[in-house]
Amino acid sequence: MHAIDRVAMNARLHYLGMAARISQPTLKLAVLTCMDARVDPARLLGLQPGDAHVIRNAGGRATTDALHALAISQAVLGTQEVMVLHHTECAMRRFSRSELAERIMAATNHPFHDDPGVFTDDVEAVVEDVGRIRAYPSLAHRERVRGFLYDLSTNALTEVAPQERK
Repeated sequence: MHAIDRVAMNARLHYLGMAARISQPTLKLAVLTCMDARVDPARLLGLQPGDAHVIRNAGGRATTDALHALAISQAVLGTQEVMVLHHTECAMRRFSRSELAERIMAATNHPFHDDPGVFTDDVEAVVEDVGRIRAYPSLAHRERVRGFLYDLSTNALTEVAPQERK
């Protein structure tokens, strides 16, 4: 059985109950995190269906698409806080922009000119993404944006540059 067939079957067996009836996240939280399969934000953060929006991309970066999703999450669906969650051992740190472009070209036979969002320092990447989100004028709630780094080897979640909370 192919992976897509397997997960489609799992979806038919899954029942959300009341969580499926409420479109606004109950915690009023949006989490921006990496797509890395080793990181399960729901399990890591103890989230249940309906608790939060989880936006995932390569590196958990505050890209244009992620910022658009956060704007919709806040303005339309009522979230008020943003958690940026990066992790150690991220592929976006292990590879350079040119290495990723070469791999994508080798796989597709098509040149890749986009910025994949690579970085060299875990902590600085979190700080950068928190800053991008706080500076994005299309967010209604920019004051409660916090960044965290999850260490895969120690299972430790550490706040990066904690801000004074209101």
